Amino acid sequence: MTATVTIRSRLRALPLAALGACLLSFVAFWVAQRAAHVTMLDLSVYRAEGETVLAGGDLYAMRATSANLPTTYPPFAALLFTPLTLVGVAEMRVLARLGNMLLLVALAHLSLRLVVSGGAGRPRRGGAFWERPGAALWVAAVLVWCEPVWQTFRYGQINLLMAVAVLWDLTRRGDSRWVGLGIGLATAVKLTPGLFVVLLFAVGVAHARRGGADRWNEWLRRGARATVTFLVVTAASAVVLPYDSRRFWTEMIFETSRVGRTEETANQSLSGVLARLLHTTDPGLWWVVAAALVGAAGLAVAVRAALDGDRPVAVVACAVTALLVSPISWSHHWVWCVPVLVLLASRVRPLWTAGVALVFGSFSLWWVPHAPAPVRLELHQNAGQMLLSGLYTLLGLALLAAFAADSVRGGGAARPGTGPGGLGTASGGGLAEGDAGGRTTTAGGAAGAARGRTAAGGAVGAARSDQAVAKE
Repeated sequence: MTATVTIRSRLRALPLAALGACLLSFVAFWVAQRAAHVTMLDLSVYRAEGETVLAGGDLYAMRATSANLPTTYPPFAALLFTPLTLVGVAEMRVLARLGNMLLLVALAHLSLRLVVSGGAGRPRRGGAFWERPGAALWVAAVLVWCEPVWQTFRYGQINLLMAVAVLWDLTRRGDSRWVGLGIGLATAVKLTPGLFVVLLFAVGVAHARRGGADRWNEWLRRGARATVTFLVVTAASAVVLPYDSRRFWTEMIFETSRVGRTEETANQSLSGVLARLLHTTDPGLWWVVAAALVGAAGLAVAVRAALDGDRPVAVVACAVTALLVSPISWSHHWVWCVPVLVLLASRVRPLWTAGVALVFGSFSLWWVPHAPAPVRLELHQNAGQMLLSGLYTLLGLALLAAFAADSVRGGGAARPGTGPGGLGTASGGGLAEGDAGGRTTTAGGAAGAARGRTAAGGAVGAARSDQAVAKE
């Protein structure tokens, strides 16, 4: 009798409306992707990497698919891809779509956890919505239609997995034995999450210099364990694949041209914007200087936020900085739009959140002339086209500037009994509104704007050809 009552109470507690909306959205998304004839090109490359490893072939001499795409990840990633060879291609694609859908829900859940538990003492818009059981399902139902998420599904990419690994790590308790594991593994698969390791050590050292009994603090422990994890799996990969490991760490890591063309519209990093702005395939020193300045400034913003106790801003600022300074950041790498939009929806005016959601949901970067190699239409863009094809980069810079401005207005470190200065504090002006009470939730505003152009035809017309050059 007790078991029956328990089951019934749990069924009543299920967020059925959120679950139904999420399933309906995912089914519509699946149908739209089928109508767009997506080929999941990168997933086929991952499978080919796994087959090459099992066959004992040269991993970095391999080319796969009709687009002749090479291997761009470290050898550890190829080892992880070997299970893809156990099923047929059709089954692999179905499993990949289902897996990415689950990962999107997980990313939404972790983003909510980051915002709810990581910004203690800060006013939060939306009231109790962010802590409701079905909140992650509502968020996933809407943000699945954002361009970075659409492209991740379209190519069968692993971006959602990388973001989930990092956020899973950063939202765990500091005394957990598993802290550092997610970031270390993500860095071993794709090197760009390594900037989070730099953040962990920078914040840890700053905390230690401030004094206190615990000099070996949580941030240093996370950084150390992430580093050890990366080194262990990389060394193990070198034992299993010695030739490929030597080639990658001494040659391939420096050949960024293997990843793709810098000037391509899909490249939403500083290097891509500068290449299109300067009408060149190699921005050279301009990019080096810009990346160094933005990297230092972005990391400083993230460290300041972490020291002020605002972990959500610290994490988002670090992620955005990594995307900006990377030589190649394809639009599908910007799945970090999920925690960005959750953070903004919980802290700023609905108009700002809707504007950011529109950038990610409108597919506007594909409204400009673009073409696969060897055609280079991106080198002949006018001012308006350059603006549209660089919106993610401009938005990233604007976010870092807004975080920095709010941190300065907030007065630095937290005062006892009050929320530390940061995005959303009662400092007045800027992006944030000081009054957290009595506000209606902005989730609906963010949700409506995020869908953007949901029709399959719009997405198909916006997306680049499956014969595009290699993507990271």
